Amino acid sequence: MLTIPREELGQQSLALHQRYRGKLEIRSKVPLRTKRDLARAYTPGVAEVCRAIAKDPDLAYRYTLKGNTIAVVTDGSAVLGLGNIGGHAAIPVMEGKAALFREFAGIDAFPLCFEGYSTDFVDQVKNIAPVFGGINLEDIAAPKCFEVEESDYPEKLETRSYPARQKPGSSDRKQQQGSRKETRNNCRARSRRSNKELVA
Repeated sequence: MLTIPREELGQQSLALHQRYRGKLEIRSKVPLRTKRDLARAYTPGVAEVCRAIAKDPDLAYRYTLKGNTIAVVTDGSAVLGLGNIGGHAAIPVMEGKAALFREFAGIDAFPLCFEGYSTDFVDQVKNIAPVFGGINLEDIAAPKCFEVEESDYPEKLETRSYPARQKPGSSDRKQQQGSRKETRNNCRARSRRSNKELVA
């Protein structure tokens, strides 16, 4: 348990973020030292990879970062105990969550922080889906968070992210709604426990 006063810890956090200009960076996994390296990683060699994925989109999981990368998505409307602070102010928290995914689960994650402009947030999230193997919704106030969760994602994303589901009929709609509610409650409980441990 940390014994540092909260005010002092806050100042140390400001200094840390200023020094590193955030907590994440992007590095190439492949060598880019020679012309041959560049030709294979980028043009013209990469065109063959594009053609293969165009024929079979599932190959994106084999040939690109999609297979081990998720988006940490928020609109900044319910960030930790800070409330509706907006997309810009939410970046440090989402960076931290992305870093935790990398450190403790070996999953690459990238923060995507939206502002609350007059656009369809559900469509915004759905439109970035091709790049990511999963979408992690974070700190989004109700009811917008549920609108995204319950929207009809493209079939391929749905079957990859979680077991495929059919359109619910009248007989099983209540059962699915109960399952979703239980899942959301469990996620919130885990989030509260994690936040308490981080600031304790």
